[in-house]
Amino acid sequence: MEEFDEFVRARGDALLRYGYVLAGNSEDAADLVQEALARLGDAWPRVRQKHDPEGYVRTTMVRLHIRSWRRRHREDLVAAVPERGEPDRYGDADLWAELQELPRRQRAVLVLRYYEDLPDQEIAAILGVSRGTVRSQAARALDKLRINREARVLR
Repeated sequence: MEEFDEFVRARGDALLRYGYVLAGNSEDAADLVQEALARLGDAWPRVRQKHDPEGYVRTTMVRLHIRSWRRRHREDLVAAVPERGEPDRYGDADLWAELQELPRRQRAVLVLRYYEDLPDQEIAAILGVSRGTVRSQAARALDKLRINREARVLR
């Protein structure tokens, strides 16, 4: 298990950033990382032999994120609406605001395609959809981002 602990220390911050890009907030990102690492810990002997534990964790995080999205039926319930949002710790706040306007599946496709640099076939396998669905979701997401950006420029 020392190898597992070393992996967590070495890749934990990168996984947290990845979770943030998927989920859109620090709390959900931490939950995704924690749950995925717990599953990796259970499967560590088997995953370690395949030489890609980080890929396993990232795939698990995407699947957990999609599963939570399906469970909540696209509702984001909060106990109280904050007066101000928390500052963006991981990058361009404007870009993140635009990404949050996308449906979760479209956001996941863009993250996997452009942040993870995965081919469409791998994205399709991770999300459990066809390659054509990945392409159409990416095209729709990019179109929506372009329309939103143009609308902001015209204001």
